[in-house]
Amino acid sequence: MPAATLERLDTLQRRDMPNSAVKSRGQKAAENHIASVRDAGGPFVTAADHTRMPMIFSDPHLPGNPIVYANQSFLSLTGYDRSEVLGKSYHFLMGPETDPASQAQIEDSFRAGLFDGHPDEVRYYRKDGRSFWAIVFIGPVLDVAGNVTQHFVSFLDVTVRRQEERRLRLLLNELNHRTQNTLATVQAIALQTLHGAVDPDAVDAFEDRILALSAAHRLLGRTNWEGASLRAVLEVILEPFGLKDRRSSYFSIEGDDVRLPPKLALSFALVFQELATNGAKYGALSNGSTGHVRISWQAQPQPHGDLLRLRWQESGGPQVKPPSRRGFGSHLIEGGLAKELHGEVRLDYEPTGVVCEIVMPFPRPTETVHE
Repeated sequence: MPAATLERLDTLQRRDMPNSAVKSRGQKAAENHIASVRDAGGPFVTAADHTRMPMIFSDPHLPGNPIVYANQSFLSLTGYDRSEVLGKSYHFLMGPETDPASQAQIEDSFRAGLFDGHPDEVRYYRKDGRSFWAIVFIGPVLDVAGNVTQHFVSFLDVTVRRQEERRLRLLLNELNHRTQNTLATVQAIALQTLHGAVDPDAVDAFEDRILALSAAHRLLGRTNWEGASLRAVLEVILEPFGLKDRRSSYFSIEGDDVRLPPKLALSFALVFQELATNGAKYGALSNGSTGHVRISWQAQPQPHGDLLRLRWQESGGPQVKPPSRRGFGSHLIEGGLAKELHGEVRLDYEPTGVVCEIVMPFPRPTETVHE
């Protein structure tokens, strides 16, 4: 390390050392180890002195692993003077709302020699009481024999990002709330407009579809519109049809852990709503507890993404006869939604029960889906 840098480091440390009458044992020990910081960690101290990332050095050979050096970026972030930092464990930055497990996890990393950093974001506190969030990265300073002489700890300040995420969550919650209100308004207007003008069954079907969309929107809202599992979509749509009724066994569900992007989640919600409604009126869900619906799916790897195969199969209900004409639900499933899913949808009215098969390309979790 250049002589000028060493001289500057000595000047900084002497200037900021507290009066000897009020020095703690840890602070005195920290002063005694300034030379070892220069000698063993000199290159790191030089780098830390010039980096904008908050960084400290601590001595693992002293009780409490006290701080023996703090760069200016760390002091600026926390609001402390160097004299208030030296000799303390950097855990002193933790406060009332810090997760208690954070300190134990970081200490475990020290003891185990796992210097990859603490992956979770930790809530710390500045001198003025304001909190900030940081990701902690821990690394060793080694001597020529490979022994750990100091630890260096850097802090990635993610406070601004956390604040932005919170603001976006608030906006998203407000959007979800307004969407629910809009769907409720559409439902009310439609019921008032269509009452007495069209077949009551058609009005009921329209209301059920709006309710299905509303349930899917609530599900996606709970995940910040990052998507939903296929199983979760099934559960929210089929619950009104007795999915969770312990007195019956209408449904059996089996499939891979498949996560749907928002657009596909809404499409599948409408598909399941139509199938369940048809089953409740004419199929396996229409005659008490004797009917059964088996739903299964699997994701099959393909060269350019996965292929999702889903099968809805009814049994135990009344004998099925193909309808004389295709209703809105059939057109919705086989036509519009097939296009939405970019796949094939086959609806068969077999005598033993309705069978619906869906085959569609499906993006792998690492792929980006454009809505």
